[in-house]
Amino acid sequence: MKIKSFMMMMVATVALVVSVSSCSSDDDEPEVAVAAQVAGSYTGQEVMTVSGDVDEGTKTFVFTKATDTTVDMVIPEYGEGMMSLPALPVKGITLTKNGNTITGSTASYTGTVTNAAGAEKAYTVTGLTVIFNDKNVVVTFSLKYGNMPFDFAGQFTGIKKD
Repeated sequence: MKIKSFMMMMVATVALVVSVSSCSSDDDEPEVAVAAQVAGSYTGQEVMTVSGDVDEGTKTFVFTKATDTTVDMVIPEYGEGMMSLPALPVKGITLTKNGNTITGSTASYTGTVTNAAGAEKAYTVTGLTVIFNDKNVVVTFSLKYGNMPFDFAGQFTGIKKD
């Protein structure tokens, strides 16, 4: 009888240990949505090339969560005078995650904005790619704005502000 009770107590102890060890606090915490992981402001260097001319400057790109797997981005205003562009939103950039790297892209996005003179202008962003790694981001894109005869080629490399 003592052996049978001892065996039942051992089985119960093993079952308790297995059930406790299989539960982890990591299993209870849902993973943060990929868009929420990258949302924020990133400051760094933007390089814009148009018709062979290269212009560099410090800019801030802002990414906001649209859905769990998409972000909206704002290309900051650029230039001056006849070559000035207002801030341009790009919506619905689809994100995927592979390890610590989150990538996003959109083949083409078309929108309209009102410029400083009050005129409505169309713009198209093509070939957009975004690569997030830890607090760093690299954005590349091509931009056609209004009736300007040349496309802008843009590249931005920045670090997330805390």
